[in-house]
Amino acid sequence: MSLLRCAACHEVLAIDTPLPWRCPHELGDRHHVLLLETSPNTIGADIAREIESDQNPFVRYAPRLAWWDFVHAHGWSDVEAVDALRLTDEKVTAVAGTGFRITPLTEEIALSSAIGVKGRVFAKNESGNVAGSHKARHLHSILLHLLAAEALGLVPWRGPADRPSLAISSCGNAAIAAATLAAAVEWPIDVFIPEWAGGVVVDTLNSLSARVTRCPRLDSDPPGDPTVHRFRTAVAAGSIPFSVQGPENALCLDGGRTIGWEAAEQLRDRGVSSLAGVYAQVGGGAFAASLSRGLGEGGVSAPLVAVQTAGCAPLARAWSLANDSSQGWATDWTNFMWPWEQEPVSLADGILDDETYDWVADFTELRRTHGRVVVAPEADVIAAASLVPQATGVSASPTGTAGVAGLITDTRERGGVGDVLVVLSGILR
Repeated sequence: MSLLRCAACHEVLAIDTPLPWRCPHELGDRHHVLLLETSPNTIGADIAREIESDQNPFVRYAPRLAWWDFVHAHGWSDVEAVDALRLTDEKVTAVAGTGFRITPLTEEIALSSAIGVKGRVFAKNESGNVAGSHKARHLHSILLHLLAAEALGLVPWRGPADRPSLAISSCGNAAIAAATLAAAVEWPIDVFIPEWAGGVVVDTLNSLSARVTRCPRLDSDPPGDPTVHRFRTAVAAGSIPFSVQGPENALCLDGGRTIGWEAAEQLRDRGVSSLAGVYAQVGGGAFAASLSRGLGEGGVSAPLVAVQTAGCAPLARAWSLANDSSQGWATDWTNFMWPWEQEPVSLADGILDDETYDWVADFTELRRTHGRVVVAPEADVIAAASLVPQATGVSASPTGTAGVAGLITDTRERGGVGDVLVVLSGILR
């Protein structure tokens, strides 16, 4: 049976807890974070046969999800749980044009050759996922919890007519993913975006009936991202944190693991059970932690190589301090993680988070896998954005190719030996 444990104060929340977004001891600074502890579930043979080849990862791997434990703790059967997953996916498909599906993993020979990797480069292509990136995977586990809690009568609202608004802070892919899922189930949502955001991102949010708020940096603001400040104000007023940041909503780390489970199965089908590295672009940090953990749970060992840009690298700074320190991580939060002092800047603008919010989860995976943090100079970020579509045919955004930028940097500095995995995510809008 799954549970949630705070990395800072060790408070434990049972998995049957409704709306377990944050540690109850957290006092507004988000310096507590609930991390999932899970164990395998036994399911009936009939339902196991039914879901084992399903192309929806949330169905295929359903018994591994903390959500599965939540609904079963409240009396749902295996069949009821799977039916609910499929019904929700039908609604997502109606809005997004696709539901959640297994995304392709391919060996990219031209990419390996161009970079000079002495091994195979495997690329997991998330650009065809719901809303064009991996972000919807994180948010879907929150949405599933909300829908189940509502159906079970575990929340103070009665149904669609009086639902509280969802809220998210984002500059692009996460916002579009959140608005897409919200539209699928007719849930109101407020999206807090940077003042400079515009173009197709805002047009898409408007088309999905999201309420958009631009957030300039104000002289009266504390350090950090102004979109996060406005988002937290909304949450304090009663909105639901529909966030891809674990300290804001721990359940985003549940669904994020599906990409790792998928990749592990696809790699093992190719006879690959270990890699020289999995290169994951890091902004807020939930993606890297979830991908790495999912790979490990799926039976593939790989050092996590967390990639940041030179224009904003708070995780790299924190990791350097941690390796030179005997202090605790989450219990000494501000000694390791604080907002980036300079104005964040990079072509990979989707990972310019002032703080790596899920740094504790990232540290856990970096230590578990004996991984490292790579800071890619902007020249490598630009080179990766140009190289990936030429070598792979995937039109991913510069944010979604930033893991490849880290591979370019690492290969030049360390020599690239062995098989590696990168994730291409975020369609070029």
